[in-house]
Amino acid sequence: MLRDAFKNLKQIAKTVGFSLENTIISLDGAYDCKSNRKMIFNAGMIPNINENKRGRKRAKRGRKRFFDKAIFKERFRTIERVFAWEDKFKRLLLRFEHHSSHHYGMKTIAYTMINLRHFCSL
Repeated sequence: MLRDAFKNLKQIAKTVGFSLENTIISLDGAYDCKSNRKMIFNAGMIPNINENKRGRKRAKRGRKRFFDKAIFKERFRTIERVFAWEDKFKRLLLRFEHHSSHHYGMKTIAYTMINLRHFCSL
């Protein structure tokens, strides 16, 4: 799923005219693999992925991978804050909708309201 999402991210950035060069992408340790890091690096971005030990007794060979805990913690707080805002919409929390398209439509409305609240308070 990461490959498809990353491809869509690059396409959207290109359409909008936004450059992803030298931006940091922060992911969980579940995404720590050579192919993901290479895909991000080849796009001109900097991967900030927590190294997953996976029961290793010794450290990985080669140069130390970039990981900044401060960036990771800020990303985690931001995501948890968004989930807390989403939980205020009871219709999404309890999932009354039987069809996925209706549920995702309600999510779109909720996120639009969250963004409007954020941007209108500036």
